[in-house]
Amino acid sequence: QVQLMESGGGLVQAGGSLKLSCVASGVTLKLNAMAWYRQGAGNQRDLVAAITSGGHTIYADSVKGRFTVSGDNAKDTVSLQMNSLKPEDKAVYYCKATSSRSIHDLGYWGQGTQVTVSS
Repeated sequence: QVQLMESGGGLVQAGGSLKLSCVASGVTLKLNAMAWYRQGAGNQRDLVAAITSGGHTIYADSVKGRFTVSGDNAKDTVSLQMNSLKPEDKAVYYCKATSSRSIHDLGYWGQGTQVTVSS
């Protein structure tokens, strides 16, 4: 079993920055990838960015060039540096970890952290 704890959400003005962090605990030896998803009001939960244990990263088109995902295998952490935030980035951001080959497969979820961007 793996537990995920997110931190770093909050309120920021448009154009500002926030950094989200997620720490995994429990049985983490077989984790292959960690990711950030977000879910706005009334919307589905979408992938924002992911990183594999080998350092390969993927990003949603809407955040490319503004967000950076990074991971630390030794500490079982993943972070999301969010710059140039826009009002449409407002959402609950969730950390996900999986031992599968694809981040889209079943995995573990954190409780989520709210990000609000004011215009």
